[in-house]
Amino acid sequence: MGLPVILLRIFLLLAITMVPISDAWGKEGHFMVCKIAENYFSDRTSTAVSELLPADAGGDLASVCSWADEVRFRYRWSSPLHYINTPGVCNYKYSRDCHNAKGEKDMCVVGAINNYTTQLQSYGGDSSGYDLSESLLFLAHFVGDVHQPLHVGFQVDEGGNTIIVHWYRRKTNLHHVWDVNMIETAMKDFYNNDLNSMIEAIQMNITETWAGEIHQWETCRGRSVTCADKFASESIQLACDYAYQDVEEDSTLEDDYFYSRLPVLEKRIAQAGVRLATILNRIFYDSSASGNLNDLLLKSVVEIIEANTISAK
Repeated sequence: MGLPVILLRIFLLLAITMVPISDAWGKEGHFMVCKIAENYFSDRTSTAVSELLPADAGGDLASVCSWADEVRFRYRWSSPLHYINTPGVCNYKYSRDCHNAKGEKDMCVVGAINNYTTQLQSYGGDSSGYDLSESLLFLAHFVGDVHQPLHVGFQVDEGGNTIIVHWYRRKTNLHHVWDVNMIETAMKDFYNNDLNSMIEAIQMNITETWAGEIHQWETCRGRSVTCADKFASESIQLACDYAYQDVEEDSTLEDDYFYSRLPVLEKRIAQAGVRLATILNRIFYDSSASGNLNDLLLKSVVEIIEANTISAK
């Protein structure tokens, strides 16, 4: 192997290392989403989730909330399920946007959420042929993904992946800023590098600052509906209003960007957690109970939030 070839490979390796290409919330983001969701599981949901989790999870959904990222190279077909792109417009349409690079329909994060919700609804019945443990892990992960604004970004820049920026002094890309960099900076600056402290702060906002919005966060009708279309529409609008706003190739993003965008990021993590819990509570709901399904489940989530608020005082 000649020296020029060796140098070329070293250069390419360094380039990949210096400019990470991201496709999903980092582990911390997904962990927070699932940990928040666990607070709002009904008893029935907690039992079902525990039964479906792999043994190495130790009964903790949050510990395996990044599993879908870890299997992407083994399940290559799953890569397009982590995101959805629009043709450079600030709105989302399932019929137009939910497909993979080959044009195959339903191969996007919204289609995946709907699909794995349907699979999990067979829990407790006759054998469905699905691996419901994997269905649970995929669903938990993808509900987190669809709430990251740049997972519903522009096709031309792959959700910000090809927009090279500097996060303070570090070279990265815009997608990675939202996946990882803002969370890391927030933990360092505000939470003493303690992920649990950041979770507690977001949880406090759920039970206090955002408590009046819980009903609006999840308003689905019918057992099979996930509202994933709604989540995606919110994300593309936030991508346009915040993620892409005032950013150009080789921009340096510092305090102004960080302080104005961090509240958006933390609220999306909170919404993802509450909504994941609501979806799972709907899936594992006891169909013999009476009353309107949606009202009962929303009432259940709000009651759990109110109970957490009282216990924290």
